[in-house]
Amino acid sequence: MKKSKHIPKSIKSILWPYDINDISLEEDKETIITQCLNYGTLKEVRWLFKAYGEEEIKKVVAHPKRGRWWRKVLNFWLLVLDINLPKEVFENAVIKIKPEFRVLNKKGAYGRSGCDLI
Repeated sequence: MKKSKHIPKSIKSILWPYDINDISLEEDKETIITQCLNYGTLKEVRWLFKAYGEEEIKKVVAHPKRGRWWRKVLNFWLLVLDINLPKEVFENAVIKIKPEFRVLNKKGAYGRSGCDLI
């Protein structure tokens, strides 16, 4: 399989949170793979598999970084790539839009967000 040596224009749009001039295919492969699997189209995912190969992609999916994956996307790729993750690793990897904050209540115990703030 021929490996790509440059980032296609369509992939650059997926890397919107990053300075594209500082992105390296090799050094930033974890970021590129994660972003492409989370936000990419079929065309971009095909490029990803040509650029990195299934084994490299499996390594990234099998060791997901905290808070970088959409729940349904990570679940999909775990099924497609036949990878099992412990529940705690999966939950830590999922992006939390509305994180649960815990605060001490009057008794000194932790409660759910908002219930003990007044």
